[in-house]
Amino acid sequence: MSTMPNTMRAVQTVAAGAPFELREIPVPEAGPGQVRVRVRACGVCGGENIARFGALGTPFPRVPGHEIAGEVDAVGAGVTAWRVGDRVGVGWHGGSCFTCEHCRRGDFVNCVERKIVGASYDGGYAEYVSVPQDAVARVPDGLSFTEAAPLMCAGLTVFNALRNSGARAGDTVAVHGIGGLGHLGVQFADRMGFRTVAISRGRGKEKLARELGADAYVDSTEGSAGEALAALGGADVVLTTVGVSPAQADLVQGLRPNGRMIVAATDHQPVEVDPELLVFGRREVTGWYSGHARDAEETLAFAALKGVRPITQEFALERAEEAFQGMARAEYRNVLVP
Repeated sequence: MSTMPNTMRAVQTVAAGAPFELREIPVPEAGPGQVRVRVRACGVCGGENIARFGALGTPFPRVPGHEIAGEVDAVGAGVTAWRVGDRVGVGWHGGSCFTCEHCRRGDFVNCVERKIVGASYDGGYAEYVSVPQDAVARVPDGLSFTEAAPLMCAGLTVFNALRNSGARAGDTVAVHGIGGLGHLGVQFADRMGFRTVAISRGRGKEKLARELGADAYVDSTEGSAGEALAALGGADVVLTTVGVSPAQADLVQGLRPNGRMIVAATDHQPVEVDPELLVFGRREVTGWYSGHARDAEETLAFAALKGVRPITQEFALERAEEAFQGMARAEYRNVLVP
């Protein structure tokens, strides 16, 4: 008869900007209203910089990681929705207060007391993690844990943005960037029935983009990507997954009248858009990030149903620093497998 260990391996941030460290720490308990998850896979995401640099008041040490997939290992008092053995995922949004103005309207992502997994409390770069039961999403049997993990943040973000974009089947949707977010965005756009245009630097990713479902391809090194997009008839929606403000500003001219550009990545610089493009044509520039657990569950279900899968590379927990440093070169989502 197996005995539950008292300690576990976990990767922690220890000082602002310092490399991750693999340590042995106590296994967390499943407190009241909490679910403990045996982590089977955890995606590596740029959002880990919050914990790495101690942003938003995140203390040291902290276990990062918010693209979690695994099995329920224990449930705390008052947990009614989950049972030991359930296949589950946990994403960026780590819990809501349910009483603020936004929560009372069902806008849980904008909860004024929202929790961020791996920042507000320890995340998934570990063998176990305990989270509020409302932060948990069900993982369908059709997805492996390694496939499900990146969908809990990267996949959720692009799926949620596209399904709330206002685009209808047959509309033209451009996905800017064919990387960790964009390679999933192209797949979701294609499966949603959009005419999908992939935009990337160079021709190196054109073959892959078309294999993922792109109907057309724009090489942004050959001139203005916005002008090239306009020459294709313009886009009803542009989903930009590359945080380069000048490139994002250029793409606005590729929008059709009443078109919308959705910013899902940022370099923390202003996007300088010609206001005449907004006024004449009633174009919009808006933003999107993440979603709550129900959004994640619907992302996973759609991905399982329609064959959307992340391209992944697995790393052992002790290689977390290597996986994090390799994000920019990754093809296309690095995943830790504890």
